[in-house]
Amino acid sequence: MSDEIKRAPGGAAQAALRGSSEDRKPVGLGSPPPTAVAARKIQLKSADMKEDMRQEAFEIARVAFDTHNMEKDIAEYIKKEFDKNHGPTWHCIVGRNFGSYVTHETNYFVYFYIDSKAVLLFKSG
Repeated sequence: MSDEIKRAPGGAAQAALRGSSEDRKPVGLGSPPPTAVAARKIQLKSADMKEDMRQEAFEIARVAFDTHNMEKDIAEYIKKEFDKNHGPTWHCIVGRNFGSYVTHETNYFVYFYIDSKAVLLFKSG
């Protein structure tokens, strides 16, 4: 986080903070045009998941990012879709800055970026 000090007339200092809590900020403004769905860049970081399920995760994430503004809502959408399609118990974390160390069932883990947000999806339990 970077701080910037601005001097107001009369010598008073005023601090302006940058980089506030990203988890409460909207991902985008309104609904993107239909061409934006395909424009979302996906970068795979790590996976223990079959290719077809991985592609499904990418598509569900694209829909989630296009239909929801809050990271917690995006994560909830992805988790519920995977619970519905592949049985419980899936976990999903979405954000820009988080650490993790998780135990997952074999063949049920994927970690990727969609645009500038990370998505961690795994099955455990």
